Amino acid sequence: MTEISELQRRMTAALDRIGAGLERMPRGEDAGLAEALEAERVANAQLEERVRAIKETQETTVAGLEAEVAALRAAVEDGDAALRQARSVNAELRASNTALREANAQGLADPDLVNSALQAEVTALRAAQAGDRAEIDRVLAMLEPMLDTQESAHA
Repeated sequence: MTEISELQRRMTAALDRIGAGLERMPRGEDAGLAEALEAERVANAQLEERVRAIKETQETTVAGLEAEVAALRAAVEDGDAALRQARSVNAELRASNTALREANAQGLADPDLVNSALQAEVTALRAAQAGDRAEIDRVLAMLEPMLDTQESAHA
């Protein structure tokens, strides 16, 4: 963008010099020079319009990329939360299973330990399902831009 601004500044300065030179020239050559000056002004206006269009495109692209980054960050945070939950539940499941094994080794059938172990297992399965869902959402978030690009190319 700096190069475009510099080129625009140089063109404007050149047009100003041409205009100043025209004012110093004899009037007989004014018609041709005036046409040349007008052509340069038109070219400058076209370049300014192209610069404006490039700036708009760049701003739109940056905004889209920022939104994509925010969505990916949210997906990663969801996945991290699911992973933390799964780790916690798995630790609870291991403790419950250890207590159940110890009770069985002693020949004690404790229905509360069996119930606790089953509840921990169900919670672990739910946590695993949530982690899988977060992973699927993360993959979909990465694939959507590619699919949109494919659809745009075929339209």
